[in-house]
Amino acid sequence: MSLTASLDASSVNAAPGEETTVPLQVRNSGPTVEEYRFEVVGACAAWSAVEPAVLSLYPGDSGTVSLVLRPPRDATVPAGETPFGVRVVPTGEQSGTVVPEGRVTVLPFTATTAELVPRSSHGSRRGRHQLAVDNLGNTPVTVRLGAQPGTELARVAFVAPELLIAPGQAEFGRLRVRPAKRIWRGTPVTHPFQVFAATQVAEGQEPVEPVLVDGSYQQEPILPRWLPRALITAAVLLIALVGLWYALLRPAVKSAAREAVTPEAVRSAAAADKSKAPQQGDAAGAGADAGTGDSAGAGSGGGASKPTPSPSAEAGSEAGAGAATPTSAQVRVRDSVGGGTNSAAALQVPDGHTFQLTDIVVQNPQGDAGTVVVSAGSNTSVLSLGLENFRDSDYHFVTPILVPAGGKVTMTIDCRKVGKPVAARTPSRCSESLFLGGTMRADSAG
Repeated sequence: MSLTASLDASSVNAAPGEETTVPLQVRNSGPTVEEYRFEVVGACAAWSAVEPAVLSLYPGDSGTVSLVLRPPRDATVPAGETPFGVRVVPTGEQSGTVVPEGRVTVLPFTATTAELVPRSSHGSRRGRHQLAVDNLGNTPVTVRLGAQPGTELARVAFVAPELLIAPGQAEFGRLRVRPAKRIWRGTPVTHPFQVFAATQVAEGQEPVEPVLVDGSYQQEPILPRWLPRALITAAVLLIALVGLWYALLRPAVKSAAREAVTPEAVRSAAAADKSKAPQQGDAAGAGADAGTGDSAGAGSGGGASKPTPSPSAEAGSEAGAGAATPTSAQVRVRDSVGGGTNSAAALQVPDGHTFQLTDIVVQNPQGDAGTVVVSAGSNTSVLSLGLENFRDSDYHFVTPILVPAGGKVTMTIDCRKVGKPVAARTPSRCSESLFLGGTMRADSAG
């Protein structure tokens, strides 16, 4: 063999980010001038080179070239021992190639960065963050996580106190910020804090300064700011709805209830109660026909009409003292304008009985103007109403009005203006109706 090559050192250390040189001796033992090319083989070929790349030697001469190792300072080249070789290829006789071998040990280095995600948080009970730690070195590292709050009003804690990070990888440490006291309402409070990532290095390596990251947590009140306004708005809306009910809906409901209490409905209810009551003997004499015949008001003139009472009074039972019978009666009175008053009796109490008056319904279907007076007993006025103030008006008494035997319940009309019904011709006289209800009770025997 006409070529010999050898490295001055078969084992060498290379620091990442620095340049390391290993001399390579080459000798031409052949009879002719030869040119040699150099190629680095192995895992370190990407960051190694031979300078100069070509060497020419005369027969019997020797020369020296340099193997330059430049490992990058990043995680792509792991720390540790790596074998390599330098192929020396003669240009004229390639079959005489030789490959001297060696080993390079890449020294470890540590580099970490950290970032808080998100940098600031907000909430009423806690804030959540993540500390992202990147290992930029070429060896696995253990990173200790810690925090120091900027004030004593908040506590910062990591879920896991340590992270094991491979070269070129990133890990996340979750942390929570909890306030010492809750804020129910008022202005939000900002709590600044600081977290750190301290890399633990092996013996013999230089210590690495911890990476410090600032963050903040804004503590918000539990009761939101808009809650008082929402409560005030709800209260105003509730008051408006109540006012709408009393102004519009309640009168309509009350009017519908009054319209439902018609004389026919009261008579039907009274008849149903009477049919359910036990019969205790023969029925007493029928109730007197109220206002039989036409009655003219005082000074009523030829144009005044006569009242036409409805003989619907039902007599009470005489069988047994104290027996009570539901009783109802109805009368209708007409009166001309300017003719004075006109009256008629709806009910006359028979002998030996007392009528307990509990319900009165007065109807003004035409919308007449004037006065109506309802009397009971010895001309005792029970009601005195202005016709122009109502169309239908009902009254119910918890304590009954007692009408003794021989007493009458009458209605008196004084017409001042005849009303006009809707979609109908104007009548010539005022016309009002009275319906009453109660119980007819037989007096006790003396």
